[in-house]
Amino acid sequence: MRDLILFLAFVGIMPFIFKRPVVGAMAYAVVSLMNPHRLTFGSAQNFPFAMYLCLATLAAILISREQKKIPMTAPVTVMLLFFIWYTITTIFAQLPFQAWNFWDRYAKTMLMVFVTIMTVRTVRDVKVLALVVALSLGFWGFKSGIFVIFSGGGEGLRGPMNSFISDNNTLALSMVTITPLLVYMSTRAPNKWVKRAALSMVVLTMLAAIGSYSRGALLGTFAMGFFLWLKSSHKLKTGLAFALIVPIVFALMPPEWTGRMNTIQTYDEDASATGRINSWYFAANIANHFALGGGPGVFSPQMFMLYAPNPERYYDAHSIYFQVLGEQGYMGLAIFVTMFVVAWRCGGRVIRHCRGKEDLAWALMLARMCQVSIIGYLAAGAFLTMAYYDLIYYIIAILACLDKVLIRAPQKDDVPPMRLAFIERYLARRAAKKTTRAAVARPRSGT
Repeated sequence: MRDLILFLAFVGIMPFIFKRPVVGAMAYAVVSLMNPHRLTFGSAQNFPFAMYLCLATLAAILISREQKKIPMTAPVTVMLLFFIWYTITTIFAQLPFQAWNFWDRYAKTMLMVFVTIMTVRTVRDVKVLALVVALSLGFWGFKSGIFVIFSGGGEGLRGPMNSFISDNNTLALSMVTITPLLVYMSTRAPNKWVKRAALSMVVLTMLAAIGSYSRGALLGTFAMGFFLWLKSSHKLKTGLAFALIVPIVFALMPPEWTGRMNTIQTYDEDASATGRINSWYFAANIANHFALGGGPGVFSPQMFMLYAPNPERYYDAHSIYFQVLGEQGYMGLAIFVTMFVVAWRCGGRVIRHCRGKEDLAWALMLARMCQVSIIGYLAAGAFLTMAYYDLIYYIIAILACLDKVLIRAPQKDDVPPMRLAFIERYLARRAAKKTTRAAVARPRSGT
């Protein structure tokens, strides 16, 4: 049944993609972030939904009459520069076969992020994009939070298999990063019931992050919570909520969780922590030896034998910063950090533009929450290998789109006709029939 529903949704959305390419970009975001096909048990589980949605969206861009434009703002320019640098380091990678496999995945992510920025053109598009990104991972936050409650702590928490967030640590980072967007969503709820549902999703998502047994996620949660409080327009209420919730959550967690979190203070006695430090030294040695870094996939047993302080302790990078340093060198790390600096400044530009304008309160809140998401990602990512996770690039894309539709290239919230003549004729005939029925029904209602 799940397979059938997913295939029907896939087929049903195709006409809308050819009418508006942004629909395809958002459908791709759902598949990429939520991985709904991983919830099925049949042929849909390994069906290439993302590939077909990408091809359909690119074809729709050629057909649609909508204005398509990528504003070369600072976030877009630096993202493009980072992808170019990533490509250069792949060409000169120490392990070419692995490097090109990683490049293929990252190139698809960046292509669709740029397509999203290109096809989003109205205020409504940005609102829907934020909602799509928030709910795609809010689903896993809701599901994982319930798991933490019923499992008595969350040990064994997992995300969708064969994805960026398949294990507890990576899932926790996504929960930390998405929580501010869920907070934004709760502030835009049309009624009290939707607001309560959104707030429940926020609480369960934060609970999933804390109950994941990820120490990086715990630090990221505290950093995000602090900036969430700073960005909140109701600091007293927000502060009291944190002051009440945090002690309760810590008190309810099992002793195993508390013991694992306490290892943050005694990292030198923890095998996992010392293994990470070994990987970080390895990344620095690679960057010092190769000007371009080792290229994607350089964190491998054979390279550890040559450049790690302890060659027998092989670990992933376990840090977005050391991952980029080892793979892209010092220049790549500088571009990577700059990308977040300019994204933050872009958010600040949007906030200044919206401040004092009641009709743009939604955009001001969204820009603030995107900034908080960046803080959460940068803090939690310091201990996780997630430098190329597509969620953070979508958050930067939301900021770029806000800047585009509000400041640089605002457009009317309309839907232009398609270039597919047979569909236009069908819609015209359908509209004519509705007009005829309304004309016939009018005299009857007056008798």
